[in-house]
Amino acid sequence: MKLAFQTVLGLLFFVAVLFWPAGTFDYWQAWVFLAVFIATTIGPSVYLAIRHPDALARRMKAGPTAETRLAQRIIMALTLTLVVATFVLSALDHRFGWSDVPVWLVIVGNVLVAIGLSMAQLVVVQNNYAAATVRIEADQPLVSTGLYGWVRHPMYTGAAIMMIGTPPALDSLWGLLGVAASAPVIAARIRDEEQMLIDELAGYRDYRDKVRCRLIPHVW
Repeated sequence: MKLAFQTVLGLLFFVAVLFWPAGTFDYWQAWVFLAVFIATTIGPSVYLAIRHPDALARRMKAGPTAETRLAQRIIMALTLTLVVATFVLSALDHRFGWSDVPVWLVIVGNVLVAIGLSMAQLVVVQNNYAAATVRIEADQPLVSTGLYGWVRHPMYTGAAIMMIGTPPALDSLWGLLGVAASAPVIAARIRDEEQMLIDELAGYRDYRDKVRCRLIPHVW
């Protein structure tokens, strides 16, 4: 029931940040984006609800007020603001025709959205303790296999891929400004989270030395 309720809230959110600034529901790029978003997330969410309800509960507890660290509350507030700005700017770009996005690039954007969301969902399956908030639980194990064998924060990698694909999927290039603005904020979140993991999660320092990159293999 909570999953269904949050799904409805999510749809209302997209109506507010996409169709309202676009000034119309005749916005096929937004409808395709929503279809990709729902198709990519609903299956894994139902799977988690049945097989790993605790993991789903951790994913659904999100937002600045759910964070326990002051730095993360500030970072999450900035992140949510920039995410909303990215959607609104993309919708306004579509409305006023500030940029010309060919259909093939809209398709590429949706493919990136699907890949990024799928990656983020897979992280939760591989690590049931992967939460939407920065915290360590008493019995939390260190996961170093699967996607965690490539980068230390694969969920953020998936989120970054999704956000890069979102503006072109929504018929916008100007929306990428919001994505670019969010990059240093996400970097700050990762750095603060890593310090907590080093301090509180057994074995994380050795894992950090083994898997050198945080977000992008062989880059950072």
